[in-house]
Amino acid sequence: MQLFKRIFQTPTHWRLLSPSQFHHKAAAAMPVPRDVQEFLDGYPRNGDDKKLTANRDFYLNKLPCSPDNLLVEEIHEQWQGDYNKLESKHGFIQWIFPIREHGMNYQSQPLQPHEIAAMKGDQRVLERLLASYRLMLDFYGMRLVSEETGAVDRSTPPRNYAARYHNLVHSSHNYLRISRILKCLSEFGFEWLNAGFLLHVLNEQSQERELNTPGLRSSMDRWWANCIRNEEEREWVGGIITKVRQEEGYVFTREMYTAALEQRLRTGSFRSEDMKVEL
Repeated sequence: MQLFKRIFQTPTHWRLLSPSQFHHKAAAAMPVPRDVQEFLDGYPRNGDDKKLTANRDFYLNKLPCSPDNLLVEEIHEQWQGDYNKLESKHGFIQWIFPIREHGMNYQSQPLQPHEIAAMKGDQRVLERLLASYRLMLDFYGMRLVSEETGAVDRSTPPRNYAARYHNLVHSSHNYLRISRILKCLSEFGFEWLNAGFLLHVLNEQSQERELNTPGLRSSMDRWWANCIRNEEEREWVGGIITKVRQEEGYVFTREMYTAALEQRLRTGSFRSEDMKVEL
């Protein structure tokens, strides 16, 4: 129950360093992609069609998705651990992570603001959305360690995280999926999970040299890391990424990762006097 209370009580202001302290030349030379800027701005040009309810009905477990003709709970039950299906199927992702954009599956529907309001008010929907996140983390060789902090770690035996990491590195269409996942989590009040995912990937890159290809880093630095609407938190995460990328010898350790997430849970901020991770 604490998890769902938090969705409605997320602080409106995070006590972090000012954005100017995180500004760096790399960011200035690499503008935020247009689709991400639309997301950050709250899709100001989009309307709200009250007649469209497909996403709400799907997450109420009443409407099957198209073209796979499965309810959301059937996807969770039948596709868990079926990595070939999760890799080869392309239409389901728009249904289990709806956002206010058209995707490649035109049998799905862009998320509507009235659907967001209704879905956020239903604990069953939020539980199913979190189950969707766990499903895809497992597909990527990861697991959600803590719903409260958002901490992510490698999959545990008998899951083979190495094979899943290899697939993620070499199957770049998943990079677009991850952008969608992070945007969706933000829309439904789970945005604190985004930093847990991003900083886990950064720790793997920095300390373990995993998930460290140019293509994945590019998607992470330009797209994923910007899919956080809270400006100060987005700047802090971006600053740590930049430090890893640009400072020779700097390693973002697992201890730093854990300390950062626990600090934010305790104080509502990644930044405080006793913080062990500094820029």
